[in-house]
Amino acid sequence: MLQRGRVVLSLAGRDKDRLLAVLAVEPDGYLMVADGKERPIQRPKRKNPRHVAQTRRILGEKAMATNRELRRALGQPETGGDEAAQ
Repeated sequence: MLQRGRVVLSLAGRDKDRLLAVLAVEPDGYLMVADGKERPIQRPKRKNPRHVAQTRRILGEKAMATNRELRRALGQPETGGDEAAQ
């Protein structure tokens, strides 16, 4: 289930193959995602959920508080076999 804090892998668009954090899920199902660098928290991207693959990682609110913390959290080595979920 896609929710705030879920880390997703972009499958399409200019951000293809990049890890992004879900900041919000809109009522129509679209996601608002950011990575803290190309897409800062203040200017998230609206993304179709069909164009992302969710991972097992979920970030806490502290990790999404600032762009610096978000970049740091997304750049951490993935632990426990955190591949994209099918």
